[in-house]
Amino acid sequence: MASETLSPADAGSVIERARRIVETYLEASMIPDPVLARTFMAPDVRITFTGGRLFNEPAGVTAFNASRYRVVKKKFERTDVVAGDGDDEAIVYNTGTLYGEWPDGTPFSGNRYLDRFVVRAGKIVRMDVWNDSAEILLVRAGLATM
Repeated sequence: MASETLSPADAGSVIERARRIVETYLEASMIPDPVLARTFMAPDVRITFTGGRLFNEPAGVTAFNASRYRVVKKKFERTDVVAGDGDDEAIVYNTGTLYGEWPDGTPFSGNRYLDRFVVRAGKIVRMDVWNDSAEILLVRAGLATM
């Protein structure tokens, strides 16, 4: 069945399912519970994190975050979903702000983020992550101004 032949009900169910998968994945990743988070991902998932860091497991993201933050959480502002290339694919954008503590215990909030996911056949196959943490750390180090 080609994408253009999907009924509105079928397309809506793929989009809503993708939204639920991503938001549930993000909740698990904030616990953090990389084992639970992994259940939402395809075996060959590709994760491109800030700075172009590549991971194939949520555990890699969890380890990186543990080195950058004492605590980090996401405040979701919105989740947008559009149809993907196939009948069972959707592209999900989740945006908001990060809040938590830097390694020295200093609190932060308002750190913008954008996460882009490709969900195919009910699993996350690709995840791309961007945020302002590096810029904020440069300012904290006196190497940049905002």
